[in-house]
Amino acid sequence: MSWYRNTVWFVKGLREYTRGGYESASKHFNPADVEVDVAGRSFLVTGANSGIGKATAKEIARRGGTVHLVCRNKERAEVAKEEIVTETGNRNIFLHIVDISNPKEIWKFAEKFRNEHKLNVLINNAGCMVNNRELTEDGLEKNFATNTLGTYIMTTALLPLLEKAADARVITVSSGGMLVQKLNISDLQSGNGPFDGTMVYAQNKRQQVVLTEQWAKAHRNIHFSVMHPGWADTPAVRSSMPDFYERMKNSLRTEAQGADTVLWLAVSAEATKLPSGLFFQDRQPVPTHLPLAYTHSPPEDEEKLMQMLEEFSQKFKSVSP
Repeated sequence: MSWYRNTVWFVKGLREYTRGGYESASKHFNPADVEVDVAGRSFLVTGANSGIGKATAKEIARRGGTVHLVCRNKERAEVAKEEIVTETGNRNIFLHIVDISNPKEIWKFAEKFRNEHKLNVLINNAGCMVNNRELTEDGLEKNFATNTLGTYIMTTALLPLLEKAADARVITVSSGGMLVQKLNISDLQSGNGPFDGTMVYAQNKRQQVVLTEQWAKAHRNIHFSVMHPGWADTPAVRSSMPDFYERMKNSLRTEAQGADTVLWLAVSAEATKLPSGLFFQDRQPVPTHLPLAYTHSPPEDEEKLMQMLEEFSQKFKSVSP
């Protein structure tokens, strides 16, 4: 039935995930929600040198926030930082070069960051969709290493800092693609059977939803959320999904439209009036499963995922300085 679920997801997306869907939803937005001054608050955005990450960082900077850009490519990151400073006039923009697919690097970065900075809001935006099975230098499948384990370690490592902050929030950028996947803890690194990069990515995004729900239960002082930005015209979409991009390019959202709900979750007072742990699209909580879909997983599988990721993360923490 995977073809059926994929078709349902695609048809649903044609209506809701495109630019037209955003324009329809935005008629009900309250502009005042994001017309706020966040001076004195500290935000960390991963994958911030392009796409939704950069658009989010720029809008936070416009509102006076201190923004920490976490990027993999130093040259592109410096260009992005200069653009943000120039366009917003905010000089409280800091750059950190970290490869989110490298768990040792994340631990090292987070330990240093905790000693030098404060943090109010963490935005897990970095991600990848690698269409062939590639292993990192640590022997990890690259999509899993970046999208799931990297997100887990970055969040876990910074939780002590967030626990001390006022109005602390964690926002993870997921995807509606997760709607076609049931949590699968038996093959986290996609080593069994044919490799389908799109479905591996969707599985990782389902894992991010589960992570958010589990964190929300365990850390009551922090507001967790996960969101779908819709289908946006970003460099990642163009490079990872060229056929999809060619077919949909005239209907894709702008980067700013894709980033709108991330910004709303990060800065608005309205967002934290809603329960922690929800999945959002266009500033509204939405279901994490399609009607009649066989994508629900037992609680023990969700708990097991957390246990497995903790074991992975601790292995890499033990070799960091």
